[in-house]
Amino acid sequence: MDKQIASPKSAEFQQLYCPTLPLAVYREVAAHLRQVSGVAVELLPQSSQTFDYCQSQVGGLRLCYGSEATPAARQRVQQILAYYGDRYGEWLVLP
Repeated sequence: MDKQIASPKSAEFQQLYCPTLPLAVYREVAAHLRQVSGVAVELLPQSSQTFDYCQSQVGGLRLCYGSEATPAARQRVQQILAYYGDRYGEWLVLP
């Protein structure tokens, strides 16, 4: 199970999902993003009550940019997300 992200006052959060991204790839994306300094990642649980094989088994990613996240780190996050988005479909922003 993934650790819960603390909510420091200086942190900025972003929640994203890709409807067709498989569970294993969500975990791979999270592992890549966790390597970026100043960024924490949490997998969100699926909220659907019915199983659909064509849908992801994960509800999305929650990114937390800490105060130490530099503009270069944020750019790296966007590059990683773009890489997976090109292969599996567009990332959508969750409210």
